Amino acid sequence: MMSGNPRQMKRMMKKMGMKTEDIDATRVIIETPEKDLVFDDAQVVCIDVQGQKTYQIVGSPREEAPEGKVVIPEEDIKLVASHAGVSEDEAKAALEETNGEPAEAIIILTS
Repeated sequence: MMSGNPRQMKRMMKKMGMKTEDIDATRVIIETPEKDLVFDDAQVVCIDVQGQKTYQIVGSPREEAPEGKVVIPEEDIKLVASHAGVSEDEAKAALEETNGEPAEAIIILTS
């Protein structure tokens, strides 16, 4: 059984070839095709195991649209679909066309 002693844990990790390093990050951005996840004031730790580095991010991300793209919340898609009486795919297309404006999307779909 492992002890909760931080000093012993560090010694064991060093024996196994593991090194950790706190990274003084002020912001971390993970870019995906659909959205960007932005961590402000994230805690980042680099874990090096025999030359293989892994980064651990702790924090609460907020979603941003990638440059030139609008992030459309699932709730807006469902709202437009139910009010306009169309499928969620049609609602999403209308929201993309109106830069994420639900009212404009409903008007377009019901006109």
